[in-house]
Amino acid sequence: MNAFAALADDTRREIVRLVAKRGELTSTEISENFEISPPAISQHLKVLREARVLNMKKEAQKRIYSISDSGINEVEQWLIEITKLWNKRLDKLDAYLLKIKSERSHGKK
Repeated sequence: MNAFAALADDTRREIVRLVAKRGELTSTEISENFEISPPAISQHLKVLREARVLNMKKEAQKRIYSISDSGINEVEQWLIEITKLWNKRLDKLDAYLLKIKSERSHGKK
């Protein structure tokens, strides 16, 4: 599963937001912030880990989660690409509108 598929779920996006805001958190600390069962949170964490959105390290019996650069970079690079494409379209529209404005101000139609 890729980062986009993993982040398609509202709960998983909220988990990522929580970890990004608070830093490293155990699965217990994460589950305390949701009204769903700890096993359900564990399933969401598994999806996020497999999609490389979150990292997990074990310390004794604890599983500690943190943001993974690779998954977040995948999303960031896609957003940068889409932004560039959108900006090109807006630049073309701007040039077209300036051309029409110029033609109208010179009496052309």
